[in-house]
Amino acid sequence: MTISGPLARAARILVQWPRDHVARLANVDEASLAAFETGGGHLIADALTRLQHALEDGGAVFLPEDSDGGAGVRLKFTTRDVRALNRLEDEGGTIGSDDV
Repeated sequence: MTISGPLARAARILVQWPRDHVARLANVDEASLAAFETGGGHLIADALTRLQHALEDGGAVFLPEDSDGGAGVRLKFTTRDVRALNRLEDEGGTIGSDDV
């Protein structure tokens, strides 16, 4: 599934990440990401894949268009899960990679 700019923006907002953070994770220029999210720009296929993976790693789930409705995005985690994860992220200690 290829994601659109508005879906990428919705996913970014759902995972509560600022644009600069997502751009850094996806190795995409922040201005290019902003243009893509608002429909004023395009990303090459490789950048689009990196963007989708970064957002999915944050808990976004992209839903393909089907006969019941258009494409969409939702969170993989419940609100309670997100609060617990955020609390753990802020506890300090050695920085490591997340398996989430």
